[in-house]
Amino acid sequence: MRRTGGEVGVPELEPEVFDSAIVAVALTAGPDHRLVYRNDAFQELFGPRPLGDPARAAFPEPTATRWLRMLDEVHRDRRARQVTSARTTTGSAPGAPAGRHFVYSCSPVVSRHGPGVLTVAVDTTRQIEAMKRAEDLSEERHQALQRYEALMSAVPQIVWLMKPDGAITELVGGFEEFTGTPWRPRIDEEWLAGVHPMDRERLVQTWRDAATGTPSFFACTFRLRTASGEYRHVQSRAVPIVRDGVVVEWIGATADIEDQWRNRLRERLLARVASVTAADDLPQAFAAVAAAVVPDLTDACVVCLLPASGVAAPAGPLTATRVASVARAGLPPVPPISDQPYAVGQLAQQVVESGRPKLLTFPAGDPPGGVLPEMSMAWMRKVRSTSLTVVPIVIDAAVVAYACAVGCGESPPPGPGDLALLGEILHGVREPLRQALELERTRQTALTLQRALLTPTPRVPGAELAANYQPASRTAEIGGDWYDALLLPDGGVALTIGDIAGHDLEAATSMSQLRSMLRVIAYDQGRPHSPAEALSTLDRVADGLDMAPLVTAVHVSLTPEESGGWHAAWSSAGHPPPLLIPARGAPRYLGADGADLPLCVAPEVPRTTRHHDLGTGDTLLLYTDGLIEVPGRDISEGMADLAAHAEEIRRGGGTLAELCARLLAAVVDRRDDAAVIGFRPLPRGLAADGDPDPGPGDRRPGR
Repeated sequence: MRRTGGEVGVPELEPEVFDSAIVAVALTAGPDHRLVYRNDAFQELFGPRPLGDPARAAFPEPTATRWLRMLDEVHRDRRARQVTSARTTTGSAPGAPAGRHFVYSCSPVVSRHGPGVLTVAVDTTRQIEAMKRAEDLSEERHQALQRYEALMSAVPQIVWLMKPDGAITELVGGFEEFTGTPWRPRIDEEWLAGVHPMDRERLVQTWRDAATGTPSFFACTFRLRTASGEYRHVQSRAVPIVRDGVVVEWIGATADIEDQWRNRLRERLLARVASVTAADDLPQAFAAVAAAVVPDLTDACVVCLLPASGVAAPAGPLTATRVASVARAGLPPVPPISDQPYAVGQLAQQVVESGRPKLLTFPAGDPPGGVLPEMSMAWMRKVRSTSLTVVPIVIDAAVVAYACAVGCGESPPPGPGDLALLGEILHGVREPLRQALELERTRQTALTLQRALLTPTPRVPGAELAANYQPASRTAEIGGDWYDALLLPDGGVALTIGDIAGHDLEAATSMSQLRSMLRVIAYDQGRPHSPAEALSTLDRVADGLDMAPLVTAVHVSLTPEESGGWHAAWSSAGHPPPLLIPARGAPRYLGADGADLPLCVAPEVPRTTRHHDLGTGDTLLLYTDGLIEVPGRDISEGMADLAAHAEEIRRGGGTLAELCARLLAAVVDRRDDAAVIGFRPLPRGLAADGDPDPGPGDRRPGR
């Protein structure tokens, strides 16, 4: 019998096995009982009946009414029924013989045609004729006939018979050979001891459900300990034998389905780990791997990532970082994920060095010391773990990570089949993990480059200057956001903030080139440029050298005035407008009525310089769209929130650096990276750190 594609272990009848049977067999399917199969013995007993026709059309004779009604009943409640009183053919159908005696049974089955009813008819003509000569029909033979009919729907391996009082008899042997223990005449605690601890309660409950009330078909898949000590999946199925409305016995069969079960599990797990290809970053990829094997192969799984080289650093022991952890339902959470590396234990060290998995078994809750960090050991003692399996994750012949699989409570240690399947699953995700690792390395390279270019802001006499940058919090991408602050030879200050389209190393590289060029243009006061002219020059060069697809930026030139204030001149290339936070009054956006085109779009189009005077205590804030863009919301709402939050922080006092940091921290679910830079004139004679201002004579670049 084949297995259906749905529930694991449900048998599917193949009616062709009855082609040469000596009893008449027919199979109907669906609520209209279409005749989908009849063997030669059936045609000989009832004559030719057309396949594909509903039973009522194929058996129009009045004497078939009772059988048709029984088909409806069996299809409706899925209970087998038998007619043990002899029936007689009438010969009213074309080609059907007359005067043949038979008894029949109807049993619910599932075949490739779907749910249906199997009719087994036994020609009793000879018996009836013999009964005319001998009035008694052997009761023993009658029971044997019932058992034979019921057995037709059971898996033919270990066949057993159970009486209502619980006494059980093995009809077809194999139990002792399979389990290594003698057959026991009653289901008791010792018999259940051979069942997997996690399956016992379910097995008992399934039997009670089938035997309580109106007896019904019993089927249960569970793990049974074999003679070798390993567990294999078996399926037991049984049907009640009902006589005069009373269950007189159960007949059933138990079959080994380990190979089919494992193939199904393998297909399911491989489909589950396919989600790794959709992972946004490396921790998410490893989390998908851990979740795929829990709870089918292990009770808990933790994945630890090794350093990039995959080997111990010369100066110290091998370290790893926990990047994913999953525990089955009912267990306490495993220790939380941490970015901090830790020294690996002895067992993991051996696995990394050999590239081979290691299995360690121990008494419940008593793992040997030193195999894992103490935090993990404490958790294993708490859950009464019994086994630890460490499996290397190998990519390009190097161990890049390892998975720790933990068996807890009454779970037996994994067998060779479990270890092989676990290794196959981890082996099957090499390619997506390789891609995730490469993406992570690229991200770290871009982030390192980006942070290296975002240098600390210089000290500006007579003013406070601060900046901050944070990468995106929910993706593995790095954007092209940047800021810059430059002291000019004439004592002025040039501020720039920008965003380059793209989220990769190329964007970060383009950002570094544009930043450097704009610095040169702004610093060269031998050929002074207004902010608009500076951006136009940069636009022509960037477009001519094909350096970036699209760039937005705000470039500001700040000039100190004798009054103690500063004059701001700026030009915006498609960037969100600067935010002015006055010392007194509500914040407002400067030049919010419109910006010039972004860079690298139309270099020939003229740009505009705007002007505004900053007084003592006024704050000019430049920022990137990561600070105001929220998925699903209009950008104007983000700008309003930024202004309101800035005013709230301003009321509370604090430094400009604190203002920038708090504005960035307020965006909890950041989908893009963000940068902010602020400028604030100070009262005359006061430096940003509260010390006396060194005065105009010391306004030199780099100070």
